[in-house]
Amino acid sequence: MTVTLRRTQKLARALPLSSESPPPPDTALGDWYVNRLVVDRRPLLLVVASRTLFPILIPAREVSTLPERLPSVVASALARANMPLRQIECECAAMTPIHIAKTADRSVLGILVDFAGATALHLPVNAWDDTTLPFVEARLARTPCFASRKMSEVVFPADHTREALAARWA
Repeated sequence: MTVTLRRTQKLARALPLSSESPPPPDTALGDWYVNRLVVDRRPLLLVVASRTLFPILIPAREVSTLPERLPSVVASALARANMPLRQIECECAAMTPIHIAKTADRSVLGILVDFAGATALHLPVNAWDDTTLPFVEARLARTPCFASRKMSEVVFPADHTREALAARWA
């Protein structure tokens, strides 16, 4: 099993590329895209699953250790979203090794930009801390993505994640 952490240019120094080119993901949620954003002069990492657009917000501390921490970060976020424990365990167990690569999907990058803007709007100005982030994360997970497409193509990240996990790890 394998997964790729696809970082934006903002994180190039903290997350150098893996030496070999990454294979396609074989997890339910696909590769993970990560971007750094700053809200109220505090840095955050926005991490989004490529297949389901499931968002995770974490403080931007020890960015260079994110590849090692990614399975536990994902497990915590999926548990907060009330995903089935067995499916969380299967997904996270399949997330090794983790390769680091450049971004590869412009539509996921667009979602990163949209979620970054929404994050700043959902956080109260100078009145939030790390305990506030899961509430914003939950709002982002219920945000319709690709809303200009046909209704059958609109993605609600939390629902899409639940379906993908069930389909892969049933």
